[in-house]
Amino acid sequence: MQIGPYRIDPPVVLAPMAGVTDKPFRLLCKRLGAGLAVSEMTASDPRLWQTRKSLRRMDHAGEPEPVSVQIAGYDPAMLAEAARYNADNGAQIVDINMGCPAKKVCNVWSGSALLQDEPLVARIVKAVVDAVEVPVTLKIRTGWDRQNKNALTIARIAEDAGIAALAVHGRTRADKYEGEAEYETIAAVKRAVRIPVLANGDVMTPQQAKHVLDVTGADAVMIGRGAQGRPWIFREVAHYLATGQMLAEPTPAEVSAILVDHLEQLYAFYGELQGVRIARKHLGWYAKDRPENAAFRHVVNRAETAEEQLRLTREYFDEQAAEGLQVAA
Repeated sequence: MQIGPYRIDPPVVLAPMAGVTDKPFRLLCKRLGAGLAVSEMTASDPRLWQTRKSLRRMDHAGEPEPVSVQIAGYDPAMLAEAARYNADNGAQIVDINMGCPAKKVCNVWSGSALLQDEPLVARIVKAVVDAVEVPVTLKIRTGWDRQNKNALTIARIAEDAGIAALAVHGRTRADKYEGEAEYETIAAVKRAVRIPVLANGDVMTPQQAKHVLDVTGADAVMIGRGAQGRPWIFREVAHYLATGQMLAEPTPAEVSAILVDHLEQLYAFYGELQGVRIARKHLGWYAKDRPENAAFRHVVNRAETAEEQLRLTREYFDEQAAEGLQVAA
């Protein structure tokens, strides 16, 4: 898949997720096979750009290209300025958020709330595309609710304004993350436009990724929750799309090595105290389908230092590895 001058290969993309797709997680997912990793959304309000949170979100030093930064807001001029600011600070692709269903985002007329106002969507995408030289992408849902699905109209507006690629989550804003994603609307969008389309929603396995690409005709799959606790899903999907064969599941020892490196990157990026706290949700995701995961989460969530958190994590996965050897024997 091509976005402006950038070839996205493999066509397997990490979705932007607030509080998840920070720099350590993006770097990890790229290392494990993601062709593109989109940042968590950054504020368009310039008064917030110098806060500690925004400065971290805009830190792209050492990040493999292309660097894709998502911006969120409702004011065309403000979003245009945010696009320029991020492009000047390392963004090689700017992504506009019109997909987030969170109440606190929609209540300020941002994210998927914008889908209710098609003329405003047109003004926003034109203002952002005109503001920067880098490619601009757009992430949307199928509509505001099931009675108001307007993804086709929004897609045509986006294409006419010069949007370089369009990601579509197969749910409406009202659906949030409930029920199953539907792909018929994404397929209709793909048929209606000439720009690349990324299919998003419920891609949890390599087989599902291939199914979604087959039924939608999309140019790439975008994976969000499926990567939480399983960042190696990108290499699994890429391998399956290329060969039709499944990669072997990583062993507990391999998972432990990936996770320990992830934790150490979090501590380095956020500082020990905040890094330890942020790591807790990732630890829960890594362990969620493993034996004794509830007991592990209960213990590890009480760890207050990086040293203790790392020790408990290594011990847990060492036990998993030992039990696997005993079963094999």
